[in-house]
Amino acid sequence: MSGSLLDASAVIGCPHGGRVTAATTPSGGVRIGGAAVATGAHTYVVAGCPHAVAGVPSPCVSVRWTADGSGVTVDGAPVLLDTSAAECFTAAFVPQGPPVVQAAQRKVTVR
Repeated sequence: MSGSLLDASAVIGCPHGGRVTAATTPSGGVRIGGAAVATGAHTYVVAGCPHAVAGVPSPCVSVRWTADGSGVTVDGAPVLLDTSAAECFTAAFVPQGPPVVQAAQRKVTVR
């Protein structure tokens, strides 16, 4: 399994252009370029999603990541890669599609 590590400086958006940020700041001791590595233990929120269904606002508000089974952990939680499965959700927990990772850190290959 391979992919690029996500960290606190990763640029991530919802499928409709909203901005995804960590609601709980990654604070672990593992850092890349000064930014903490993101893990499955962190909560992510979406701001500024313009999505509407039949004229009714239906914005993405949160992201749930499913950390890859790479076996790589930080503080006991699996790290997130740009290839990790994820889904954006509305406030009513309606799935809206996967987030778009526009920039991530160094490439990691796990064998």
